[in-house]
Amino acid sequence: MNSRLFLILSTLALASTVLFQTKATAMSATAKGTFDVKTAPQPAGDADDTGIARLLLDKQFHGDLDAVSKGQMLAAGTASKGSAGYVAIEKVTGTLSGRKGSFVLQHTGTMNKGVPALNVSVVPDSGTDQLTGLSGTMNISIANGAHSYEFAYSLPGAH
Repeated sequence: MNSRLFLILSTLALASTVLFQTKATAMSATAKGTFDVKTAPQPAGDADDTGIARLLLDKQFHGDLDAVSKGQMLAAGTASKGSAGYVAIEKVTGTLSGRKGSFVLQHTGTMNKGVPALNVSVVPDSGTDQLTGLSGTMNISIANGAHSYEFAYSLPGAH
């Protein structure tokens, strides 16, 4: 076995051991609530003819996640009605089920002829203070103009 392949396999074995140990001691939970969001479209640059929109995000989370977030979104539509895509990054600061800190959420969303697909996940190693080690995914729902979330997350056990 060449040394490069051995190094890769060794790294994978070590990573899976660490992952198993982390999951074995992690607390898993689900946070639910609502949020308010304000968007502020930003002007395109003089030479920008891409059709990509940039928006600033300002959110207030309520419920199990009591926090504020600031972020940015890039979005683009297509010539096909009901098709578009967006990406966003937001920094969330507050309290998650009684634990204080901050973390970063990454969004990837598409709309394919009216059918939505969305993935919102915690950026690895972005948790701070009592949220250090946080991982998880967030589902977002919009009904009658009201935004709600369900956040499935894991945190290392109490120190």
